[in-house]
Amino acid sequence: MKKVIIFGTGDLAQVAHFYLTHDSSYEIVAFTANKKYIKENELFKLPVVSFEEVEKNYPPDKFAIFIAIGYKNVNKLRAKIYVEAKEKGYELISYVNSKVTKWGQTEIGDNCFILENQVIQPFVKIGSDVIIWSGNHIGHHSVIGDHCFITSHVVISGNVKIGPYCFIGVNATLRDGITIARECVIGAGSLILKNTKEKGIYTTKPAELRSMNSSKLKNL
Repeated sequence: MKKVIIFGTGDLAQVAHFYLTHDSSYEIVAFTANKKYIKENELFKLPVVSFEEVEKNYPPDKFAIFIAIGYKNVNKLRAKIYVEAKEKGYELISYVNSKVTKWGQTEIGDNCFILENQVIQPFVKIGSDVIIWSGNHIGHHSVIGDHCFITSHVVISGNVKIGPYCFIGVNATLRDGITIARECVIGAGSLILKNTKEKGIYTTKPAELRSMNSSKLKNL
């Protein structure tokens, strides 16, 4: 069992600890974070150590790291720690849930976190430091760039290219053959039918409150 340190102590780090503990061959031995953000010395009865000095007690030739940080600053905070961990000499592990359906030799980079109920079709390439939450469709020959965050129930049709540092919101649909430029934010429920512009923000209108009260709906 490879011994792993999780970077982070927030919700995503706690979720990562659960999945890695219950659905992988990795052994989680500690958490780490930048010293100024450490509030408790333990989490789940495991030590929380300073990232600035993590290699003193957990040398990179004996331990690996998983960086469990969300999409803050369009994924750039996670990318920053990714680079720093590599500079320290650590291997960064990836996790693919056992309930993922994938076909062929899917290319997946390091420090990826891919949760359950994905359908990943043949010839898909997933870069490094990519988080893909549960229940997505990733079509054939699609490419997801480094440092992306894909939420849940996203439909990525065939031959879609997603640039680095993108965020794709819940229930978004990307038509086949398009390119999502780098650093784009695709809002929940958005339907994207053509190539996007770099650093573009794409959203759809939210539901509106109707003037009628629900008690008036006799047939519901």
